[in-house]
Amino acid sequence: MGLFALDGHMPNLNEIKRRVVHTVQRRLVNPVGRQLPVTMLETIGRKSGEPRHTAIGGRVIDGAFWLVSEHGDHADFVRNIKANPAVRVRINGEWRTGTAHLVPDDDPIARLKQLPQMNSAVVRVMGTDLLSVRVDLA
Repeated sequence: MGLFALDGHMPNLNEIKRRVVHTVQRRLVNPVGRQLPVTMLETIGRKSGEPRHTAIGGRVIDGAFWLVSEHGDHADFVRNIKANPAVRVRINGEWRTGTAHLVPDDDPIARLKQLPQMNSAVVRVMGTDLLSVRVDLA
């Protein structure tokens, strides 16, 4: 991917950061995460209809699983949720079904304080457009 967008405009710092982080996550973090007992989110691909797995950080709070998307609406898993909110979350090695909800009115910085510290620190540093996501577990 070149420095300039297809429309010829110079991307801003957040766009560049999002592209770099997305590439690292897609080529390194997610493939490794699929092999490790980390928390994973399974969505259904909006175009392919196939299951898509994303390594995530989050926590069950009051019966719902909460996470914060680093890139908000730009994240592929968020786009998949918009197309089909039925998801599965792998928590402690066990898959649980649920329905995902984007929660734009939630304060993602405050939410990160309730979630695992290491992941939250990475999300704060790497994130460009934070968005809270709640998964109501079945």
